[in-house]
Amino acid sequence: MLTGAALIGSHDVAGDTTFRAVDPARNMAIGPDFTEAGPAEVARAAALAAAAFPIYRATTPTQRADFLERIAAGIESLGEALIERATQETGLPAARLQGERARTTGQLRLFANWVRAGGADEPRLDSPLPDRTPLPRADLRLRHIGVGPVAVFGASNFPLAFSVAGGDTASALAAGCPVIVKGHPAHPGTSELVGRAIRAAIAESGLPEGVFSLVTGTTTALGAALVADPRMKAVGFTGSRAGGLALVDIANNRPEPIPVYAEMSSINPVFLLPGALRARAEALAAGFAASLTMGAGQFCTNPGLVIALASEGLDRFLPAAGTAIAAAPSATMLTPGIASAYAKGVAALETNPAAHELALGRQEGGTNACRPALFVTDADAFIGTPALGHEVFGASALVVRCANEAQMLKVAHAVEGQLTATLHLESEDHPLAGQLVPILEEKAGRILANGWPTGVEVCHAMVHGGPFPATSDPRSTSVGTLAIRRFLRPVCYQDLPEALLPHAVQAGNPLNLPRLVDGVAETSREPRS
Repeated sequence: MLTGAALIGSHDVAGDTTFRAVDPARNMAIGPDFTEAGPAEVARAAALAAAAFPIYRATTPTQRADFLERIAAGIESLGEALIERATQETGLPAARLQGERARTTGQLRLFANWVRAGGADEPRLDSPLPDRTPLPRADLRLRHIGVGPVAVFGASNFPLAFSVAGGDTASALAAGCPVIVKGHPAHPGTSELVGRAIRAAIAESGLPEGVFSLVTGTTTALGAALVADPRMKAVGFTGSRAGGLALVDIANNRPEPIPVYAEMSSINPVFLLPGALRARAEALAAGFAASLTMGAGQFCTNPGLVIALASEGLDRFLPAAGTAIAAAPSATMLTPGIASAYAKGVAALETNPAAHELALGRQEGGTNACRPALFVTDADAFIGTPALGHEVFGASALVVRCANEAQMLKVAHAVEGQLTATLHLESEDHPLAGQLVPILEEKAGRILANGWPTGVEVCHAMVHGGPFPATSDPRSTSVGTLAIRRFLRPVCYQDLPEALLPHAVQAGNPLNLPRLVDGVAETSREPRS
């Protein structure tokens, strides 16, 4: 049963100021009343997190992995109540949310396996060389530890997989860091249900209560207080460019600046190369329209920009894509605010003389419906009009017609940093693709061939990140096991007595971890002699 309280460690904290969730499909508020958390709740949660950190970071890989698995099991045990509440708060279909729940629990278990395998510690040992000349080498051993309490901001578009127990929380907990989640106000009930599952896992695991807290509210002051608190050591954020940059500014202006890993803005360019267009223009149009309109276009990897050479193939692609978009129904967006921003973004393109409207989807649905939109421009206009490259969050896209290959390369250079870049190509397109790939490596975190960017696999090799403004730090990813590195830092131990060394780097290897010894990966997990 939902209470609407803030979850501060093991305590429910109710406040006098409250807000309600909104059912976007019916455009009406739904109960119960949720506490509008503020600086007092943040300070209490931060104090608990700071007290919990020394204990939690000292847990063994097995203890931490077991904890993550208990969270996954707890979320699954919520059953249909979780799906029903999330559907009501987001307007997303049950099937989509069931899949997202599976992704959420799957990534928790992925991190559990990674921690057990030594992925958090990554020990390195360099043997002493006392007889080396001209100078001897000391005994050097390295492992990674958590950075400290982490602030996580729940995303609007993924109420489970990028929210309370999403990838940021999973990777921070896997690193040994307590987490305070600022729940997204669009789905506070969903957040509370998942937060209580995490709290139950903490109790079952015998961990300190401050390992997790959940604060939710509608004000920007809440997030600002969380990032400014001196006990916070890192931030994970998914949202708008304006919101991400505001948090970066707060973090940088603290007496002790901290890293903000913000995923912000991406239009995910798709390059349709001549051979691919010649061979399958109509199929490409259908695939593009399906990717663009999936989930009302509310994906970080939505293909909002298509770049192609003027050709017979493009002349076939454009009407086919326009027909598919015109037939696409409107769909409910996540919040009234997102729907309003989308309408303004489309209106700006409609009134921009550099953009030509090719198609609009069917006008239907309620107040918060997203009507798909497709526009066309040319390369010179795109390069000369920066506004054309701004993200319109939703099912809106722009096609850029290039006169020749040189223009296409110029457009590739002109786009901002992206989460993804896609090449549709045939073997005859490899020479042009070979020129594009080095450019796209500097522009995107993930480069695809003959696919669509919507859909992010949670695995070891995935990168969900990219150069600014896609993220605030292009060295990281928010999806996949590499995400754990955002919340770890290396510590080197020089000539410490064996009794004082942490287990991960002791000679006997009591944790049985894979280690790099004198630059060579151990072929087995036998203790170091």
